[in-house]
Amino acid sequence: MTVQNAELDSIRHGKIKEAPLRERPSFPTWAVKLTMAITGLIFGLFVLGHMVGNLKIFMPLNPNGVAPIDEYGEFLRTLGEPLFPREGFLWILRIILLACLVLHVWGAFTLRGRAAKSRGKFKRTNLMGGWQSTATRWMLATGVILLLFIIFHLLDMTFGEVVASNEFVHGAVRNNLLATFAPERWFVTLFYVLAMLALALHLTHGVYLAVSDLGWLGERGRGLMVVLAYVLPFIVVVGNIVMPIAIALGWVPEFSR
Repeated sequence: MTVQNAELDSIRHGKIKEAPLRERPSFPTWAVKLTMAITGLIFGLFVLGHMVGNLKIFMPLNPNGVAPIDEYGEFLRTLGEPLFPREGFLWILRIILLACLVLHVWGAFTLRGRAAKSRGKFKRTNLMGGWQSTATRWMLATGVILLLFIIFHLLDMTFGEVVASNEFVHGAVRNNLLATFAPERWFVTLFYVLAMLALALHLTHGVYLAVSDLGWLGERGRGLMVVLAYVLPFIVVVGNIVMPIAIALGWVPEFSR
């Protein structure tokens, strides 16, 4: 900071400080935003692919009695063989997603902390209203809900622990889906639907911010933004909500296990 001669006396009396008003963070804010944008888009693509795979639950059993969704699950477990061992590629994907989750959560709390420090005692009051403003207000809350849902979902459908159905069988995708969303486990279906509504808010605003932070919001990028931030999240959420409700109501072909 450049100090004029007239200010030297003020500095001596502590009225003006030479120290900068804010210390430069060790990890730049733009890099944190870029990290969140990339990890968020990775999660968006993952939930889209995950939704498409789960919709195979509506396909009838093959003539040999094997469900298409179980064939899909076996395909994922054997993907990359013989280069990778059984489930090797699947675990690589899980580790990548876990790393993205850690970075995303770290970035969220880092940006929130820096914003709170910059505002001080003042609160943000200039939100214009509408869907994006609502999503902005609920971003942290929906993020926490989704984090709890991820933990619950892994225990329920991947590891078969604590919250899983008594009929859980490792590797039996169709059986586990029918068991976890059975009518008597209506609370699981309700939690799943609420989590998907939280995903709608979080994904829409998150993708919007990601597209903006990546510099895709010019005139040519507005069409891409609409598709990524509104159309795809809507498709993902509707597809993920239809599946548990259909199972709970017995609308899945050959519902009996």
